[in-house]
Parts: sequence; C-alpha cells; structure tokens
Amino acid sequence: MYTVFSTFHVPEEKADEVIGIYQNRSRIVDNAPGFLDFLLLQNDKKAGEITVQLFFDTKESYMNWVRGGDFKRTHDLEKKYPDQELASIIPSVSQHKVVAT
Repeated sequence: MYTVFSTFHVPEEKADEVIGIYQNRSRIVDNAPGFLDFLLLQNDKKAGEITVQLFFDTKESYMNWVRGGDFKRTHDLEKKYPDQELASIIPSVSQHKVVAT
C-alpha cells in the first residue's frame, strides 16, 4: 500500500470553509485505478493545519493518477476557488510506502 499526505495551512477562521470544500469534493480520484481511500485530517491543536491523505494500492497506481488528465482537472478546480487566498496555498507533500499494518 502507498499513502500520500498533502498538508497545508489556512487561517484558522477559514478552516471550516476548507473542510466544507473537501466534504463536497469532486470524488474524481475515487475512480482512479488502484485508489483505496481518502481521509481529511485536521490538526487537533492547530485548526488551520489540514491534511489530505490518499491511499493507493501501489506507488505505480499513485504515479499513474498524478500523470493522468483527471489529476490535472481536479487541481484546476482548486485554482478556481472564489477565495484567492485559499486557491494560492501550496501544500507540503510527503509520500510513504506502508511497511506494516
């Protein structure tokens, strides 16, 4: 299994707005070959720290998603947020191979 974390920081007063956006996400990734799960995490002590966690069966499946057109379309939607402060946030991304469960 392969997991990817995309962590970004938003003003705490906008955290609920961002959570709402992800609760109503397009779900395009859900149909990607090898996709397993999506989680949205909010830091318990820093409300403005939000992490998207994706699970894929393999690194290759994730890389195929990233290289595909649906990935670009999904991220183009993010650039169209009405709130340009949120649209301009660049996440910190880390990728991990799951070695035990």
